Amino acid sequence: MRTLWRLSLSLIFLGPLVLTLTAQQSRPIVLKAATIIDGTGKVLRNTIIVIEGSKIARIGGTAPENAITYDLTGLTVSPGWIDTHSHIGYHFGANGKFGARGEPPAQSTLYSVDNSIHTLNAGFTTIQSPGATADKDLRDAIARGFIPGPRLLTSLQPLMETSGPPEKLRELVRERKAQGADFIKLFASKSIREGGEQTMTDAQLQAACGEASAIGLRTMVHAHSAESAKAATLAGCTSVEHGAYVTDEVFSLMEQHGTFYDPNIGVVLQNYLENKDRYFGVGNYNEEGFAFMQKGLKITLDTFKKALTHKKLQIVFGTDATAGAHGHNEEEFIVTMLKTWEKARKIGLKEGERAARVRAVLAVLRVRGIVVPEAVRKRIVAEKDPARLERWVERAAIAASAAEVIDEPSRAA
Repeated sequence: MRTLWRLSLSLIFLGPLVLTLTAQQSRPIVLKAATIIDGTGKVLRNTIIVIEGSKIARIGGTAPENAITYDLTGLTVSPGWIDTHSHIGYHFGANGKFGARGEPPAQSTLYSVDNSIHTLNAGFTTIQSPGATADKDLRDAIARGFIPGPRLLTSLQPLMETSGPPEKLRELVRERKAQGADFIKLFASKSIREGGEQTMTDAQLQAACGEASAIGLRTMVHAHSAESAKAATLAGCTSVEHGAYVTDEVFSLMEQHGTFYDPNIGVVLQNYLENKDRYFGVGNYNEEGFAFMQKGLKITLDTFKKALTHKKLQIVFGTDATAGAHGHNEEEFIVTMLKTWEKARKIGLKEGERAARVRAVLAVLRVRGIVVPEAVRKRIVAEKDPARLERWVERAAIAASAAEVIDEPSRAA
C-alpha cells in the first residue's frame, strides 16, 4: 500500500528538485508542467516555473533563451511540504531493533542523515523535530549545505514532569534557548500505550509555556488526555500533539485560545504496528502497549473527525514519524484527506447520499490537482450507486488520473 500511495500521488516537490538541480547548474532552469499547485490555493495549468540559482524567479511567461528545460508533463508540481512533528534521529540499529544501546555517536549521526535524505526525497523541505540534543548539529550541517536534508527546527532535549518544579522549568526553557533550540517540547501526559493520563502539573505547564512565550519560543505539548490538553491550552502553550482523548469541550477551548492541534493519525501508530517485531521489548513497547496502539487507530480517527466539526480549530500537518516512517510522511496526508472528506460526506448526507459522494469524488480530485475530462465528470455525476461512489472517493485519493477512478470492473446490481 505504501508503494501504491507514493507512486500514485504523482507529485514532484520543488524543494528537493531545486536543491539537486541548482547544485549542478548555473544556468536558469525551466520546469514545464501541466499542473502546478502554487501554495496559495490555486491550481495552474500548462505553464512553466523559472528557477534562478536556488530560488523560484517566476511562474509563467517565456523561458530564458539559455535555460535548461525539464518536461514534467503528466506530473503535478507542488511546493515542498512541511512536517511539524518528525523525530529525525529515531532509527533501527544494526541489529534491526529500535533503540540499540551502545551505538557509536558517529553511527547514530549517519542514521539521522539517512532519515533526512529519505524525508527530503519524499518532498518535505521543512520539518520540526521534537527533539534531541544531536538535532542541533544535524540542523546546522543541513543549513550549511554540507549534507542534503530538509530545513530542520529542533527543540533539543524535551522537558517533562521530572525536569523540576515550575521555577526550574523556567530556567531550563531559558537554557534551551541559549543552547539554540527553535522551540520547546513538553511531555504533559503518558503515551497512548499507557493510557495517556496527565503527568505534568498545571503549574509546571504554566511556567514552561509562559516563560517560552516571554522569550519568543513556541511550545509543542505531547498531550493525549483531555485533561492534559486542557491544561496546555489554559497555560498558553502553542500546540497540542496527538490529543487522542480530547473532548468537544476542550476542542472548543482550543478554538477560543488559538491553540493548534496536531492529530498524527496516518503514520505513527500504523508504523509501530507494521514494525512491531523491531520495537517489541524496548521500554513500554510490549503486548499491552501494542494492544493500546491497535485500539488507538480508531480512537485517534474518531477524535480527528470530532475536531473537524470545530470550524475555527487550527489543525496542522504532523506525522510523529519515528524509526521506519521517515520517507513515508506523505501517508499522513492520504489518511487526513480521506477522513476529512468522509466527515464532509456525512455532513452532506442530508442533501442526499448519492449527491454528497459525487461532490466528494470531484472535490478530492480537485484538491489533488487532477484534471477531470468532461466525459469522466459526466460519468461521475451520472453514477447512481452510492457504494460505487464510495469506492471512487477512496480511489480519487490515490489514482494518477481521473480515468483511473472510474476504471473498475462492472459489478452486478
